[in-house]
Amino acid sequence: MAPADFRGTLNIGFQFMITIGIFAANIINYGTASIKGGWGWRVSLGLAAIPALIITIGSLVLPDTPNSLIERGHDEEAKAMLRKIRGTEDIRDEYDDLVAASDEAKSVDNPWSNILQRKYRPQLTIAILIPFFQQLTGINVIMFYAPVLFKTIGFGSEASLASAVISGIVNVFATFVSITTVDKLGRRALFLQGGTQMLLSQLVVGTLIAFKFGISGVATDVTKNYASIIVLFICFYVAAFAWSWGPLGWLVPSEIFPLEIRSAGQSITVSVNMLFTFLIAQVFLTALCHLKFGLFYFFAGWVAIMTAFIAFFLPETKSESGRRAGLSKKVKELSLLCGAELALIVFSPACNPFSFDHPSVHSVIGCFLSSRAVSLPSIHCRHLLLPTVRRSLHTLQWLNKRA
Repeated sequence: MAPADFRGTLNIGFQFMITIGIFAANIINYGTASIKGGWGWRVSLGLAAIPALIITIGSLVLPDTPNSLIERGHDEEAKAMLRKIRGTEDIRDEYDDLVAASDEAKSVDNPWSNILQRKYRPQLTIAILIPFFQQLTGINVIMFYAPVLFKTIGFGSEASLASAVISGIVNVFATFVSITTVDKLGRRALFLQGGTQMLLSQLVVGTLIAFKFGISGVATDVTKNYASIIVLFICFYVAAFAWSWGPLGWLVPSEIFPLEIRSAGQSITVSVNMLFTFLIAQVFLTALCHLKFGLFYFFAGWVAIMTAFIAFFLPETKSESGRRAGLSKKVKELSLLCGAELALIVFSPACNPFSFDHPSVHSVIGCFLSSRAVSLPSIHCRHLLLPTVRRSLHTLQWLNKRA
């Protein structure tokens, strides 16, 4: 649904709404804590029915996406929806690309077996590791048990709830930072900066708690100023997560899957995320009792590992949406110079292993322009737009031999 140039920003809106929900829950918990007679937690839990009701009603009026309409054979409705969300009548190129991708997806009998193929291993690896690493940042430990954690380091009951509200506010505003910068700075930059800040913050928090609580886990001389410094660095940590691993843990996996395996890939991402959310929530209190300040060092170690993974193995995915959005324009420009068939081959989304600046692509274009004597076979244009890596690579090899 989102325009390609703003896809990252609008995708992060999902995480932004989550942070607002967390903040609202913190406010409600703080407000209901003063209700006497044991009704506070009951009121807090019951109010969760309000967003559930909003989601239910909203689902009744939510429009279908063009992709969904095309896959179900409602072509005219898909065109109408594209015109509505793009605000223009010129939707032919994007519509043709969606139809081509849908045709390819329909030709796949079992996306679950396809995603296990060798050519999709990088996507499968990222689909598993990104949500796995996201939970091992330790963020859910902070967000689930913030009142318990703050009470442990010296705050009273109401003060601990107030501190959770403060961290919730930081979470909301830091996510907004990601919304405004993700399409400008790129995904890798935010991942690396956020990972570094989280690592340093966790090391500082673990060290500060170690100085006061030691291995016994008991301290009687924790001043409010000392506890406030700990809360400050926890807020630094929350901010770093909120503009990096929080939203990007959902955004990046959504950008790497071709349509024929997208449903399986996204399902794996969500399943891994929910599984480790559950596991970490179950073991946190036990781990805190046994590891004490060492728990922060434990998560800091994982943050170091995941930051190294991003630095060495994750490519920048920011240009992928923009590259596909500009596909039709590039095809038209190049086809005027060297023929429509070659343009479709070079700029096809299927040619992911080749960037536009890759020497092999330059070689093919250069030879074609210099000789204008390459005789290409008759190939249906639509099929070259499909995300089939093998066919495009074979075609490029054939062109190199003929040129």
